[in-house]
Amino acid sequence: MSSEGGATAYIVHHLTPLTVGEGFWTLHLDTLFFSAVLGGLFILFFKYVADRATAGVPGLAQNIAEMLVEFVDTQVKDSFHGRNELIAPLALSIFCWVFLWNAMDMLPVDLVPDIAGFMGMGYMRVVPSTDLNSTFALSLSVFFLILFYSIKVKGVLGFAKEMTCTPFGPWLMPFNLMLKLVEEVAKPISLALRLFGNLYAGELIFILIALLPPLIQPLLGFPWAVFHILVITLQAFIFMVLTIVYLSLAHEEH
Repeated sequence: MSSEGGATAYIVHHLTPLTVGEGFWTLHLDTLFFSAVLGGLFILFFKYVADRATAGVPGLAQNIAEMLVEFVDTQVKDSFHGRNELIAPLALSIFCWVFLWNAMDMLPVDLVPDIAGFMGMGYMRVVPSTDLNSTFALSLSVFFLILFYSIKVKGVLGFAKEMTCTPFGPWLMPFNLMLKLVEEVAKPISLALRLFGNLYAGELIFILIALLPPLIQPLLGFPWAVFHILVITLQAFIFMVLTIVYLSLAHEEH
């Protein structure tokens, strides 16, 4: 096999998910597994902190949890203008879960796939946010909440009026409806593609660095890893903030 062919096969292997089923019913087992494990870690961490919370001198875990809660609470207070007790816990869950998804990108490229190969599994993609299915699933969940609260707060008639009479008034209902449909559909698409695109590109760069000679890898890998810490945090933050903003718009009665 040529070096170019070997490099292509290496890249394809690392970006191919472990699947079962065919067609529409294909399941990406690695994405489902790591998403469930990371979600469980998030829940267990906050439960651990809640069970051992103290008003005295807090430990490291309590400090981290309090910083995250205060950070998310500040973003909700600044961006959400309605009244809904679900928004802050939802925003905290989204930020932490997406951050943990993205943080899997910091593991050595060959570590988990080699372990999976030793166990007889041919493929293993460890970063859930490099799977378009997972980012779309999360963005669609947010989209359904947007529709639910838009109808709940405004009423069916108010929601229909907003979709057909803004921004140009009732005389241009078909044009208004077309614009509003594009605007609403663009929300989950932009959420999903932004997260997927940034993390997929980041993972691809790590894979390309892994193809370089061993002496060169640390020279490029370490600076990229340091910069990538900002990327994974920023993408989790953007997903959370846009979710808050979209749900705030859904709660505006006017």
